Amino acid sequence: MRTFSEQQIASLAPNANAVSNGRKLSAGGKFVSLMRSEDDSFYMGECKGSGKSNYVVSADFADEDHPVFRCSCPSRQFPCKHSLGLMFEMAAGKSFALGEIPADILDKREKKQAREAKKAASAGEKKPVSEKSARSGKAARTKKIKKQLEGLKLMKQLTDQLMNTGLSSMGSVSLKNYRDLAKQLGDYYLPGPQNHWNQLVLEMEAYQKDADKEHYHRAVEVLKRLRALEKKATDYLNEKLDTDQPEADDDILYEKLGGIWKLEQLGELGLLKEQARLVQLSFQVDYDAARKEYIDLGYWADVDTGEISCTCNYRPVKALKYVKQEDSCFDMARIGRLYYYPGGMNRRVRWDAASLEPVTLQVLKSVRAHAHKDVGSAVKLAKNEMKNLLSEDTCGMLLAFSRIGITETGEGKCWVLEDAAGGRIELAGRPGQEDGMAALARIPVPEVFQDQALFGLMYYDREKRRIRMCPCSIVTDQGIIRLLY
Repeated sequence: MRTFSEQQIASLAPNANAVSNGRKLSAGGKFVSLMRSEDDSFYMGECKGSGKSNYVVSADFADEDHPVFRCSCPSRQFPCKHSLGLMFEMAAGKSFALGEIPADILDKREKKQAREAKKAASAGEKKPVSEKSARSGKAARTKKIKKQLEGLKLMKQLTDQLMNTGLSSMGSVSLKNYRDLAKQLGDYYLPGPQNHWNQLVLEMEAYQKDADKEHYHRAVEVLKRLRALEKKATDYLNEKLDTDQPEADDDILYEKLGGIWKLEQLGELGLLKEQARLVQLSFQVDYDAARKEYIDLGYWADVDTGEISCTCNYRPVKALKYVKQEDSCFDMARIGRLYYYPGGMNRRVRWDAASLEPVTLQVLKSVRAHAHKDVGSAVKLAKNEMKNLLSEDTCGMLLAFSRIGITETGEGKCWVLEDAAGGRIELAGRPGQEDGMAALARIPVPEVFQDQALFGLMYYDREKRRIRMCPCSIVTDQGIIRLLY
């Protein structure tokens, strides 16, 4: 008989409330009948609802990677709470009577298979694009690039002005004027630079209110990134015009300018891996005020290669009720096709479907085996990555350590990670981000601080003038201790 774990049910649910409601239906005995097919591909039940008639709910697993949930209730959530309740019945090991798959379900399966076969045939035999359509598409892409170059020229004028007069000159002009200028960048198909510009305005607005120099320093960093992005993007787009190749390529600048990747595009560029196994090391939710979006950020380790990648789920404030929030994953994700975004370390990844499996001791052993053994070389890698102004200002790394503890320095006491050769790096939270130090200090088991592997985010501490690491989780032989969820 098929079963579900709580993690699998939560991963399929539209939100946390739906999970809670589905659990209550199962625990409250609302299901009056349960049935499953002999081949274990179809489950069905009747659930008491608010109306006179029971709701008929089913789960079809003909396609293991894309199960189909159906329910006669009027809910617009998918899967609805009754479908989730049926999964909780399965998870609880309830007794399901054997029965035949309904004829209408078999008919729907046949129609779905026919649609997929037709789609596969169409994909295998792509219709040749007419010369007229190809010219039209190419002309549209070329026109967009020219418009982007116009916007970059405007951005250069703005950044040149601020570089010459100093950021303090923003105080003599209404910040509303700069916001209006930022909006103009959206008209030039430059949402990426537009977000940076909005961030710059926000930092200077905060600086004018509290005179905290940290805001000023952040504004300087944003201005440097804008300047670098303008220069590199201008060369990149001009080269596309010169070579008459306006199509998207595997250059990171395509996304930095605001381009949105489709999975099939990444696949065509060869940015994919077959049969990947990922384990999540850390998860957190950040709010980007410049983008006005929540970002569900997860860091994952490839069980087979050790590569640290990330997942980003963007949820605009205006569409929170329409976009499902991601959550922590405590199982191993087995992915048929894993797609990578262009980039350096900690590349963003996406996938269409995945199955969840328990994290075994062998999986943990494999993850730990890929950890960096030498702190110095790991810091060097992170430093080279963060020097690139187009990269993020943090770098996720998994470090093997001989011990973690508190030591005395000339600046006072601090937490330190030490490798087997005596190499050290300070552990500290980063201002403005979630801090795992408090959770680290509360770990009651001394053995956790010896001969394990720590995952954390390396960053440059401007005040201390050195690379430090914000701890996120500790990978042991028995499991992963999350400091940040």
